[in-house]
Amino acid sequence: MAFPSFDNFLVPIVHSLRDRGGSATIDELEEAVASAQHLSDEQRSQLHGDGPRTEFSYRLAWARTYLKKGGALDNSERGVWHLTPAGYEMSDEQIRDIKAQVRRLNREAREATAADEEDDEDEIEDSSLTWKEKLLEALLKIEPNAFERLCQRILRESGFVKVEVTGRSGDGGIDGTGVLRLNLLSFHVLFQSKRYRGSVGPSVVRDFRGAMVGRADKGIIITTGTFTADAKREATRDGAPAIDLVDGEALCDLLKSLKIGVRVEAIESITVDQGSLLAV
Repeated sequence: MAFPSFDNFLVPIVHSLRDRGGSATIDELEEAVASAQHLSDEQRSQLHGDGPRTEFSYRLAWARTYLKKGGALDNSERGVWHLTPAGYEMSDEQIRDIKAQVRRLNREAREATAADEEDDEDEIEDSSLTWKEKLLEALLKIEPNAFERLCQRILRESGFVKVEVTGRSGDGGIDGTGVLRLNLLSFHVLFQSKRYRGSVGPSVVRDFRGAMVGRADKGIIITTGTFTADAKREATRDGAPAIDLVDGEALCDLLKSLKIGVRVEAIESITVDQGSLLAV
């Protein structure tokens, strides 16, 4: 299926951030850019290679990377992207020129180090792509019951108590239960863990909600894959109990913040302050 190249998303990303006060989450950007580019649900669900990432998510990540390297965007550790002062002022022509600008700077850096690799988009390493893809591939290789236990631990580490894995077949996809305590309030929660390479559709959300009726206050579906636009709409449909969706991208961020299966290494940087020595 034909799909726009990543540089077609540069201007829509900046416009979407301006429309939202200068900042947005990745999910908000995906919804806004998909709408602006009139992408169909089929296009949004198309996998990059064998998955689990979608082609849209993959190319949008490259677009964010180029915009960041071009000085238009920056992001926080929590995955919120925001415009820089320069990004606010850039014209559409300047935004579109970022692709050539970044590649030119990269080529100059390569020539300075006497490197002669081919100039393509893979020359820029996007760490947020690299470690998440490796982590998702590792998650896809573990046994289904091990993934259920991992989700159980994630919930416990996130403040849930009485977390149990049930995993009974024919139970509407319910894999476990837990209780979330917030100050004086407690919520009974059911969860489903879906170790999946592709996209989760709305029927999964509907079946899970049907199994929840009369048994829990909230539901969570955790997957290594993605959720289709229809699945997201179904999860927040008016008049029906809301279901929280945790896709592969959000799952990676959770594992990183909880330090489960991910080790973050800080590099020590030491600078000599000669002026302070003279002041002694």
